Amino acid sequence: MRRAIATGCALLAGLVIAGCSSSGGTQAGGFDPRDFSGTWERYPTPTDAERDPSTVAPSGPVGLAGIPAPPLKPEYKAEWEAERRRHDEANAAGRPIATHYTHCIPDGMPAMMMAMFPMEVLITPRQVTIIQEAYNQVRRIYLDDTLPPVEDAEPGFWGHSVGHWEGNDFVVETIGIKDYVRFRDTPHSANMRIHERMRMIDADHFENEVTVVDPEYLTEPWKWKWTYQRKPGYKMYEYVCEDNREYADPVTGEARLRIDTE
Repeated sequence: MRRAIATGCALLAGLVIAGCSSSGGTQAGGFDPRDFSGTWERYPTPTDAERDPSTVAPSGPVGLAGIPAPPLKPEYKAEWEAERRRHDEANAAGRPIATHYTHCIPDGMPAMMMAMFPMEVLITPRQVTIIQEAYNQVRRIYLDDTLPPVEDAEPGFWGHSVGHWEGNDFVVETIGIKDYVRFRDTPHSANMRIHERMRMIDADHFENEVTVVDPEYLTEPWKWKWTYQRKPGYKMYEYVCEDNREYADPVTGEARLRIDTE
């Protein structure tokens, strides 16, 4: 096995390195800074972050409170704020508006990386695969590919992602996100790019610096950071949203709870 890893060093490009590269290898703490395979959850967990927004992870504030409002241009900011108010008022009145979650539409990017549920990272020679338990989402980051021109990228929920290593940082760029896939209800153009810089903090934590670049809609890059912690021994669950208990009222569009009466 060690011989196979050694001879495949160039192909693996440092993802699985047993002494292949001086830039990787095992750290003093006993972990490989380029191996973030395994099962992870956000740190602190979403419930902790929501209960106490001041909770601090190794890399700084996390949770929705740690994500700044999108730096939208004035014409888009007004629309965004109005939509947020509409949802806030509906929630306060106890009549929440149906969202993509109600309709079982997956998060897409970058929301799936928020890890409201655990996620699993699989590393193979040609790609890094990230599986998000919520909605059974699967994201593929290609290591032996280049990004196509934006106009040639088929829009999708997770877009087209390519990654490479810069030292011990795993750098990913994503394009081709569907226009109705909106993180925090934020509109975007077809030219939006999502940049991520992932790195291990220690053996049990890694962080993801996210930067959204979209000059057509944003006045400046939109930046935040997420931190994750290992969830050893956790087995990913099946998540079939269509088998849920909610639906959208066909008349009002409100989210309702489906209750079996028999």
